[in-house]
Amino acid sequence: MYHTLIIVGNLGRDPETRTTPNGAQVTSFNVATNRTYTNSQGEKVKETCWFRISTWGKLAENCDKFIRKGSKVLVEGRLNPDPNTGGPKVWQGQNGPGASYEITAEKVRFLSSNGENGASQVEGEEPQEEEIPF
Repeated sequence: MYHTLIIVGNLGRDPETRTTPNGAQVTSFNVATNRTYTNSQGEKVKETCWFRISTWGKLAENCDKFIRKGSKVLVEGRLNPDPNTGGPKVWQGQNGPGASYEITAEKVRFLSSNGENGASQVEGEEPQEEEIPF
């Protein structure tokens, strides 16, 4: 079985980078996605969903180097559910309860332009050359 998630959103704060005891680099950051809709009473409702992203190795280095708070990113990866509940990590915030979904990223595309938050249009892995079938 296999699953993958793709999300597009903005970083809530600057990435945090650390090195594991065996020397692997890990960069973590939060991404918020927003959805606005009109409810049955005709009121506009804004819904925000938070994702906690972990990146490893060269991808972690690139994320630490190129993205900052507010940067827009596209993340592709796998969901890591809370081992106790099988769902998102639930927490109590200033404005009430919230939830954070944990994702281990396989790819991160930096969507902000060079002028926005110092980010660039670089992907976490080396670009592949496309073969022309003729």
